[in-house]
Amino acid sequence: MTIADNLALVRRRIAEAAAAAGRRAEEVTLVAVSKTVETPGLEAALAAGQRLFGENRVQEAEAKWPPLKARHPDLRLRLIGPLQTNKAKEAVRLFDVIETVDRPRLLDALVKAAEQVGRRPHVLVQVNVGREPQKAGVDPDAADALIAAVRASGLPLDGVMCIPPAEGDPAPFFDRLAGIARRNRLDQLSMGMSGDFEIAIRRGATHVRVGSAIFGARG
Repeated sequence: MTIADNLALVRRRIAEAAAAAGRRAEEVTLVAVSKTVETPGLEAALAAGQRLFGENRVQEAEAKWPPLKARHPDLRLRLIGPLQTNKAKEAVRLFDVIETVDRPRLLDALVKAAEQVGRRPHVLVQVNVGREPQKAGVDPDAADALIAAVRASGLPLDGVMCIPPAEGDPAPFFDRLAGIARRNRLDQLSMGMSGDFEIAIRRGATHVRVGSAIFGARG
């Protein structure tokens, strides 16, 4: 199957999962995860109408996206991988949304970078819903305080994001993120990937991050 075929299938699955949950397909936004995908693959996705992409690394995104953004003014990029503070300025320049704000020090770096660059990307707070030591994200018990800090910073806050544990049922972890969003009056929940996005939609996801189901397996 081609990338266009894969995109059509993923979009259909999103619509079906939304309908099964009593939701409209338009309530769920597809973020095509394009890490390690080279320009021909990106162009195929663009030709199929995809305009929202997620990247894990600032340096990789800097190397491949600027020419495509110049040709497609409606293209939007979201940073979905961990961000080092020394890459804050580059991230602010390139990304429209940064989904992985997970600590006060990074927030401070982004605020400073936004002032220097003259651009304010929207942000999400990443929550380590499984409290896994190897994963980024703020502890669920500290999420409310970080959310309040983002609001006080002046950066536009859209919602929350998570990556649940790889093993077991992700639903309780999606529910945990949804609860944090509700009590903080946040609308966006970025949760669900190729293997579990239909479950995430049933649990209230507004953005699903799908890579391998579109572009194929990657290392």
